[in-house]
Amino acid sequence: MEENDEQNEAQKDNGLPEAVGSDDSQDALTRVSGMYKDWFLDYASYVILERAVPAIEDGFKPVQRRIMHALKELDDGRYNKVANVVGHTMQYHPHGDASIGDAMVQIGQKELLIDTQGNWGNILTGDGAAASRYIEARLSKFALEVVFSPKITEWQMSYDGRKKEPVNLPVKFPLLLAQGAEGIAVGLSTKILPHNFIELIDASIKHLKGQRFKLFPDFPTGGIIDISNYNDGLRGGKIRVRAKISQLDKSTLVITEIPYGTNTSSLIDTILKANEKGKIKIKKIEDNTAAEVEILVHLPAGISPDKTIDALYAFTSCESSISPLGCIIEDNKPLFIGVTEMLERSTDYTVDLLKAELQIQLSELEEQWHYASLERIFIEKRIYRDIEDEETWEGVLAAIDKGLEPHTKNLKRAVTQDDIARLTEIRIKRISKFDLDKAQQNLDNLESKIAEVKNHLANLIQYATDYFKNLKITYGKGRERKSEIRIFDEIEATKVVIRNTKLFVNREEGFVGTSLKRDEYITDCSDIDDIIVFTKDGQMMVTKVDAKTFVGKNIIHVAVFKKKDKRTIYNMVYKDGKGGPSYIKRFNVAGTTRDKMYDLTNGKPGSEILYFSANPNGEAEVITINLRQVGSIKKLKWDLDFADVLIKGRASKGNIVTKYSVKRVELKEKGVSTLKPRKIWFDEVVRRLNVDVRGELLGEFKGDDMLLVVTQKGFAKTVVPNLSSHFDDDMIVLEKWNPQKPLSAIYYEGEKDRYYVKRFLIENENKEDLFISEHPKSFLELVSTDWRPVVEIEFAKPRGKESKPNQIIDLEQFISIKGIKALGNQLTSEKLKNINVLNPLPYEEPSPLEPNEIEVIDEENVKSTPKGADSTNDDKPASKDASSKTNDEDSEGQITLF
Repeated sequence: MEENDEQNEAQKDNGLPEAVGSDDSQDALTRVSGMYKDWFLDYASYVILERAVPAIEDGFKPVQRRIMHALKELDDGRYNKVANVVGHTMQYHPHGDASIGDAMVQIGQKELLIDTQGNWGNILTGDGAAASRYIEARLSKFALEVVFSPKITEWQMSYDGRKKEPVNLPVKFPLLLAQGAEGIAVGLSTKILPHNFIELIDASIKHLKGQRFKLFPDFPTGGIIDISNYNDGLRGGKIRVRAKISQLDKSTLVITEIPYGTNTSSLIDTILKANEKGKIKIKKIEDNTAAEVEILVHLPAGISPDKTIDALYAFTSCESSISPLGCIIEDNKPLFIGVTEMLERSTDYTVDLLKAELQIQLSELEEQWHYASLERIFIEKRIYRDIEDEETWEGVLAAIDKGLEPHTKNLKRAVTQDDIARLTEIRIKRISKFDLDKAQQNLDNLESKIAEVKNHLANLIQYATDYFKNLKITYGKGRERKSEIRIFDEIEATKVVIRNTKLFVNREEGFVGTSLKRDEYITDCSDIDDIIVFTKDGQMMVTKVDAKTFVGKNIIHVAVFKKKDKRTIYNMVYKDGKGGPSYIKRFNVAGTTRDKMYDLTNGKPGSEILYFSANPNGEAEVITINLRQVGSIKKLKWDLDFADVLIKGRASKGNIVTKYSVKRVELKEKGVSTLKPRKIWFDEVVRRLNVDVRGELLGEFKGDDMLLVVTQKGFAKTVVPNLSSHFDDDMIVLEKWNPQKPLSAIYYEGEKDRYYVKRFLIENENKEDLFISEHPKSFLELVSTDWRPVVEIEFAKPRGKESKPNQIIDLEQFISIKGIKALGNQLTSEKLKNINVLNPLPYEEPSPLEPNEIEVIDEENVKSTPKGADSTNDDKPASKDASSKTNDEDSEGQITLF
């Protein structure tokens, strides 16, 4: 045992695995702790530093840096076969040619550092590049100017010691942020998103000036991005990316830009899968993508384009989330920083590189000036004659040194032996043709360059700012932002999903589901919907759609549940326990806990619902109460109007109807909505309608009110104010539509080469009409929805003449109201410079007849007794003058007639 212990100790000292076992044992246990402790750490460090994570100094991973170095060595202005570049790179990169080729294709597809030729693939369609032997590449002009500067590059030996390669390339630009980077290492990863070229330059300039800046991603595939939670590219941040989808016509959608990280093939696959699962309904898809994305989505008849756009965002890759993670290498260690700090470090590093280049340039210019001065003295003072009698090399050098000595006071440094030796190399031909004036001119030129460089060094920040500005001017054209920044609205999947299944109910047995096809059909629904169920004994439950779910026997109402819906009002009369009094109540259900049973009565045994109705717009009907003939009751029948009942929370007791036994409750008269017209706003940021007081108030809308929409292309239409509606980017008018209010338009008629004026009314609801001519040169100049608009026209100045004075035109007097397809009246035959809209003339719009308004408001501890109800009520009666509203869940409210 002692011998084994000594052996194990020796193995520990040597870093070897420890063997455990007896002398007689043939098998030994090997501890691996000593192995993976060092080996795994070495492997992880290698992957992090040498393969996956870019360096902050130049923004390159090692393979990318070696590719750029190889391209520079091969650069002669002509294209090189990628296969040759890959082979040359293998002198520096100790891995296979496949990884080098893939990395080079990725750099080339970003169209910044490599000028490509041939089929390099397509990031839009996902098509791969051709084989490396068929495609060619060379360094771009931008790369040659920004990436390389051998004089200030730090070098190291390659992996096999045969070649020198750069430690980091002297990149004078925030290249890491421009290209982005993604890599998965051992124990960590990085995901730096690409940013806009011009915005990076502007941010660098702001940083140099000490100003604040913000950076947001910009993707080569375009699309729409929501950067609300970008978090400066740090861990925990997230951006949402959407495809750009617009409506081509009533039955066709067109996708023109796709989210970053997807391609048209994968995007179409997700659309087809969503269609197969019944989430959306499409007829067919056409992929016409070439240089730009164009995916046509054809819809079946009767399918809403607006709803389908939202469904594409909700159920396909048309919307995706990207989580950035800013990790870089600095001093051979991983560092987690945000994009702001990355740009600041890169800009400061660029300033240091520019300073180093200027210092080298100054040193070289001073050396040139020094030698040019020595050469002039050597020739002008004929010092070369002093060496004629010298027979040794040392004598020649001494003679020249002695001859120069009286003239070296103005030199910038002392004369060295190398300087003297260089003078001896001047040819007789040059001495014979030496021009003193040209020599002086050369010295003056060098002195001006030296002064210029010194000025740059003294004003280094301004020099760096000018450098960035020059990059923007030279290379910024065509690199404008591609991704549109916009705040996204939240899309509720249950509101946009296609109802792909049918809901059935067995009322007596208490089952509800999609598989009860022999029972009563209720409605179409989707498999992600919730349903709300009411039973005869006053119970309510919200549950998810399933094949078959037991809720409770004697179901009286079942429907698809809309969360946070306060406009659907439930009217109910119930009996409180066996032989107890009857109560009437109105309530909404804005939110519940799924699969929890709620009691709508007071919870006494024998309670049951005598009358129930669900009203999507708060309708209040009139019912008739019929009592049983018991004792000396005189009044056996009377009417109740639900409009006189307060809207309360679902748990409220309600108001007493009668303490006597009710025989039946009958519907006497259907009701109208008791809710006030809905106020609707338009949020310009997300370009959506809302009821959350965001954006511009469009007005109060009743059930039949519509919106007027006019676009810059000359189309006008009216639409129902649906909160899920999408609006085109070229929309110029959005307001509540007044059918009696005319539109006034001035447009340029391309065929007649004149401006025309027309006034018209919208003739067809829910139909889009073109109100300018269809000539390709026609365009809409302006449109007004004022009752009496006034415009001012400015005339162009004829050659050699004075321009006519401006003319003011009252459009109401200029032309009468005509049909929407009418040509209109010619505005003028003169050429116009400008058309300005002035303040309209006063007009008193006729007041519509004001109906009795009923408003739903929030108010606690206020209750009312309905007309005809029994006066024996333990709740306090509500005041008729009180304002009314619907209260939140479990709170009380009232409805009051003004």
